[in-house]
Amino acid sequence: MPSPPDTAPRRQHHEDPLLNRSLERGIEILRTFRPGADLLGNGEIAERTGLSRATVSRLTQTLVGTGLLEHDRSRRAYRLAAPVLSLGHAMRSGSPVLNAVAPLMRALAEKMRINVGLAVPDREEMVYLESVRYNRKVALRNVVAGQRVPMELTSLGRAYLAVAPQEERRALLVTFKATRHSGWSRIRQEIRTARASVEERGYCVASWQPEVVALAAPLVIPGRPIYVFNVSVTTAASVRDTEEELSGPLLALRDKARAVLMAAEPPP
Repeated sequence: MPSPPDTAPRRQHHEDPLLNRSLERGIEILRTFRPGADLLGNGEIAERTGLSRATVSRLTQTLVGTGLLEHDRSRRAYRLAAPVLSLGHAMRSGSPVLNAVAPLMRALAEKMRINVGLAVPDREEMVYLESVRYNRKVALRNVVAGQRVPMELTSLGRAYLAVAPQEERRALLVTFKATRHSGWSRIRQEIRTARASVEERGYCVASWQPEVVALAAPLVIPGRPIYVFNVSVTTAASVRDTEEELSGPLLALRDKARAVLMAAEPPP
């Protein structure tokens, strides 16, 4: 599934004495690369980051020198280099959370022949930490670890918004309103409905792709990041029937994961 267009407003770069500005800007450049934007020139990077072309040119040369970017001279553009992949692999293999909950996710996916995912927020999107695909029909999309999905449209994102800190949720809603324009009234109501569902039942439902129904439940443990589990199927069945079938297993997965994580390393 292609990533949604990058329509978020540029982030303003404020001076902070605790931040290394060159490092921060270099990371912003790396963040511009994603599926559908895997080859970028200095001008495109400058437009996406809000940095000057001179700054971008200097930093892309540095990133090439450190091995994190490759320079395609014929196209006068850059792409991510292999060491970036090794960083992602190191994160996944060394994550105590993934090591603890991945077996539970695989067991549920295999038992019910459904898709099971785990994601975290990153700015205005949700990023999959793990995705176990075991669908009953040929999937209309292929979701893998590291893939991003829009927060405001998906069950994952709406489940997160339901439990996010109030100040953060308000800021995100302002951003979504600015980027969604004419469709914002409907999306805002769906986000409100999802929040009420999470508060009442512990999960929410969304169907933003054809014939794909997804349920998501946040995992909130004090002192830790907020994680969100989801289960989904590609099905012609109604949303209500799918919800009745999958809500119990989803909540059971969340509760098992909480117990495992609490037993392994109680929060501070």
